[in-house]
Amino acid sequence: MSAGREKRLQEVLSHVSRETVDNLCGFEELFRKWSKAINLASPSTLDQLWERHIVDSAQLFDMAPNAENWLDLGSGGGFPGVVLAILLKERPGGRIDLVESNGKKAAFLRTAIGQFSAPGTVHAARIDAVWTKIRNPEIITARALASLSDLFVLAEPWLTTGATALFQKGRDYRREIEESRDAWTFDLLERASVVDKDSVVLQISNLRRTGLN
Repeated sequence: MSAGREKRLQEVLSHVSRETVDNLCGFEELFRKWSKAINLASPSTLDQLWERHIVDSAQLFDMAPNAENWLDLGSGGGFPGVVLAILLKERPGGRIDLVESNGKKAAFLRTAIGQFSAPGTVHAARIDAVWTKIRNPEIITARALASLSDLFVLAEPWLTTGATALFQKGRDYRREIEESRDAWTFDLLERASVVDKDSVVLQISNLRRTGLN
């Protein structure tokens, strides 16, 4: 295990055990192995996998320090879903649902969750197919999945009934916020990313339709 990797996580998280760091390093190795066979992330980012994907995902954990029930939409290669699942091993009662419609990626997610005995359930389905199956998540995450307006549609059943979103967005996030305000009202807190100065985590709650859509 690289001491630099552990130190970087300690800069981002209030607490992280050696076992968790080892598991995340193991997940990085598993990810690289599977990436040779299926496209799990942009090849251009693999040289910075720990920082660009694992640390970027881990920063969400302390943004909801008391949340036990999490939901990750469009989990893809496991960012942030598998990273959060591994971190949730340290939180009694913590668990996460991961939704991914691509069969090969869902198989990878199940392998990762199983290998690290992480408290997660993988749903190989479209997001709208699990609306009635996944109940009462406290936190919903999504990364590089869709525009903010589209994310609201996908997560509406949960965000309008008490859940809070932590959506990771890039440099165009202000435009996405403004474009969504015609159809939606919501409480918003912008959190700076620890990885990219041009990126943010949008903390969104109390989502409601405006009645204009």
